[in-house]
Amino acid sequence: MRCSVYRSATKEFTYLYLADTLTFDDLPDALRSRFGEPEVIMRLDLESTPKLANADVDAVRSALEDQGFYLQLPPEVPVEEEISRRFR
Repeated sequence: MRCSVYRSATKEFTYLYLADTLTFDDLPDALRSRFGEPEVIMRLDLESTPKLANADVDAVRSALEDQGFYLQLPPEVPVEEEISRRFR
């Protein structure tokens, strides 16, 4: 199963795995508008990829089979860390 991975231009640490059978225009309008302009960062063959850095490879495969895409959102950051990062 091959896919392309896109980085969101507007949402930090947000990535979209898109099956090769779809294009960005095939996605729901709400997702496209919130994701912003996509930037291709890599192409993957998930059959030969045993592990992904910040997503469960089995969940990604399943989502690609079911809906053609997988949206990887940023990890949740503890409130204290977010406050210190924003107000340094």
